[in-house]
Amino acid sequence: MKTYYRQRLPHIQPIGASFFVTFRLYGSIPYAHLGKLKEEYQKKIMEAKCLKDLKAKNSLLFDIRKRYLFQIDQLLHKIVNGPIVLSQKEILDKTKEVLHRFDGEFYDLICYSIMSNHVHILIDTSIQIKEDQYFDEITDKFTTLDQIMKRVKAPIARFANTILNTSGQFWERESYDIYIRNEIMKSNVISYILENPVKAKLVESWEDYSGNYLKRD
Repeated sequence: MKTYYRQRLPHIQPIGASFFVTFRLYGSIPYAHLGKLKEEYQKKIMEAKCLKDLKAKNSLLFDIRKRYLFQIDQLLHKIVNGPIVLSQKEILDKTKEVLHRFDGEFYDLICYSIMSNHVHILIDTSIQIKEDQYFDEITDKFTTLDQIMKRVKAPIARFANTILNTSGQFWERESYDIYIRNEIMKSNVISYILENPVKAKLVESWEDYSGNYLKRD
């Protein structure tokens, strides 16, 4: 069972955790902008890893990764050129459909915001764990976050390429994810996600945005 893996960025994925995930369209951030941000991020990570206090080091690494995710989001909002096809109704509706397709199977879909060039989701994967399961049973059958994201992104990409009469890469291969540590963080992330279109000045209230969703208790 893979709970940590690395592509260009490290991904920490505890079994049964809740995750705040951002995934974006291919080419949605110019390389020069992203390269500078990644360079600063890697420098901070290397400095944090030099700390001898394990608790302080882990806390700082978590904060650095969280800030990096938010910085990526700020970049996406500032981009005036580039792909914005998620705003097309057919592709927007397909994205909603796919996100809801796995709700109750691989995750509890708490909320999402589908912007023109990226998507934010908050999901809880503990729904896969049953009370009477032993650890070996969980790890054998558990669908991890990286597997979930492949299942989500692939059908949207196929559909969008068909609608747009295009081919090739639709999404950036790597998503940005961070696991939720407590209820306070969860509440803050929900607000952050839903307020995305408000901050982008698309609507005055998050409830008026057609790309937003919040599961009601």
